[in-house]
Amino acid sequence: MPNRTPVAVRALARAALAARPVGLDETDARAPLLRHHGHSYLVPVEIFQDFAALLTDPRRPGGAYRSLSVGGRRWFGYRSTHYDTPALRSFHDHARAHAPRFGIRERLYQDSGRRQLELKVRGAGGGTVKHRTRLAAGDHPLDDTRRAFVSGVLRGTYGIGAPGELAARLVTEYRRATFVADGQRLTCDAGLVVRDPGEGRAVRADGGSVLVETKACAPGRPTDADRLLARFGVPPVEFGKYCGGLAALRPDLAGGPWREAVRTLFPGTVPPCEGDSVSG
Repeated sequence: MPNRTPVAVRALARAALAARPVGLDETDARAPLLRHHGHSYLVPVEIFQDFAALLTDPRRPGGAYRSLSVGGRRWFGYRSTHYDTPALRSFHDHARAHAPRFGIRERLYQDSGRRQLELKVRGAGGGTVKHRTRLAAGDHPLDDTRRAFVSGVLRGTYGIGAPGELAARLVTEYRRATFVADGQRLTCDAGLVVRDPGEGRAVRADGGSVLVETKACAPGRPTDADRLLARFGVPPVEFGKYCGGLAALRPDLAGGPWREAVRTLFPGTVPPCEGDSVSG
């Protein structure tokens, strides 16, 4: 794939640099959000630039969103390896909104080399609850210790054990900037590439959109970012990087609720269904 910086990554960097910085410790104190509710959006770059400028304006009523800064960096490289069963249990449970739902991934913070195993489950109130454990150099994310961690969380949450056969099904890489307000986080991702870890086949997302996720503690209440995106006419979408990325690589899996978002973010990967409108 050509080594060009997507326009969305450049917009992300400009927005992060324009905002006042906030450190990681203060971010975790103001908006820890291991348990959160939120929405996803595909925001065209030209709208994202105005949206981010308004949210981070120091004169903004209620206070400006600030940009997470770690070691002087304002945007960061992430790589996640997503694990699932041979039958793709996690994928299909999400597609059917089936309970219990969970996702297992290893996350690498590429700028620092820090690794952790994360398990995301659906909380009682419908929000997302994230559990995580650090991985030291040489730790395998599916060794006995980490499987015990997964089993403990799943038994405590749903009364079930960990799936017996787990393997890497998808690798995602992207650049992220995070913006913070009291009780609210806004993650903004660009330059998304999804890869089949077995075959090595990869697909790069369209560079003209930023994937924005709003996250807040309180359920049922839109964040300031949600309200502002509504004013810009940007609707929320159904999209998760594992399910959406797998659907982009495998069109036979593209019939889930994320179909339209995948067609927007990965043009040409999902064929139109019968009855889809065609312009031109």
